[in-house]
Amino acid sequence: MLSELELRSIIEGSFLPKRCECIKAEDASLTVKVYDDDGTDLTVTGIQADKLDSSRAICNLITELREDLKHAHAPAPRRAGARFY
Repeated sequence: MLSELELRSIIEGSFLPKRCECIKAEDASLTVKVYDDDGTDLTVTGIQADKLDSSRAICNLITELREDLKHAHAPAPRRAGARFY
């Protein structure tokens, strides 16, 4: 099992060049915050750190967070028939 410092380093480094902060709560859960130039871009809380016991689990978490980040920036879908002038 990785140390808390190693886990934080892997997660935070995976979002470079954006700034990322990984915080461990008293209940041993993690909160991950990814920042853009204007402030917080994504915040995910309640991540169970004890479930991150393999490189695959860590990779899956990072992939999910990146997908959440991508969807946070996706433009709203246009309705059929809607016209924008």
